[in-house]
Amino acid sequence: MGKLSETLALAQERARSLNLAYAGALTPREAWDVLQLAPGAKLVDVRTRAEWDWVGRVPGAVEIEWMLYPGNEPNAHFLAQFKRQIDPEALVMFLCRSGARSNAAANLAVSAGYTNAYNILEGFEGDKDANGHRNKVGGWRHAGLPWIQG
Repeated sequence: MGKLSETLALAQERARSLNLAYAGALTPREAWDVLQLAPGAKLVDVRTRAEWDWVGRVPGAVEIEWMLYPGNEPNAHFLAQFKRQIDPEALVMFLCRSGARSNAAANLAVSAGYTNAYNILEGFEGDKDANGHRNKVGGWRHAGLPWIQG
């Protein structure tokens, strides 16, 4: 079994143990490995425009807001925007700040017939530490994965 197969099998086992509807749950490092190893894999960043501009972006990610900024209202066009940009056969991974919006987006993708949908645990910024600060406990940036300042 190759690295890609092993990584996806681990993510799928996590999803089963957590009783998730989508294919799997990946750590940020695993998601990066999948992007490198799986031709056609897509990373969909569902954070807001403000987060992309002010916090940072993942190079090559498809950016579709789950919640609209400003106003923090649900993006009524999310699914249509997603379907226009992502092939239903593609392996697709969802990323947000800490893993909650991406979990919801992965569930929506599954309900729309995307069977190869994964959530990226910890998100871009990870959880808050004891001082209430992000980027110190888990997350894409904390793992030292590629990102650019907005």
